[in-house]
Amino acid sequence: MIVRIMGEGQVQIADGDLDVLNALDSELEAAIAADNEDEFRSKLHALLDKVRLLGKSLPDDALEPSELILPPADASIDEVREMLGDSGLIPG
Repeated sequence: MIVRIMGEGQVQIADGDLDVLNALDSELEAAIAADNEDEFRSKLHALLDKVRLLGKSLPDDALEPSELILPPADASIDEVREMLGDSGLIPG
């Protein structure tokens, strides 16, 4: 799966890593639902750090379509709230 972190580029994530990312996504959703800014910031950074750790960076000139688009690390809670789908940022 190709994932884009806005402002950073794309990474390839193995299907087997989606469960880990979904767990972090659920924690992020809970922080947003509670309107807890500190917890939101912590969980967003944890999710993005895990994507960076597990993902294999694609070259900057790669033109692969992104299957998921994640917010940048400095996104506000309201910006991320608007990006959430029925299944969070990461479906599954």
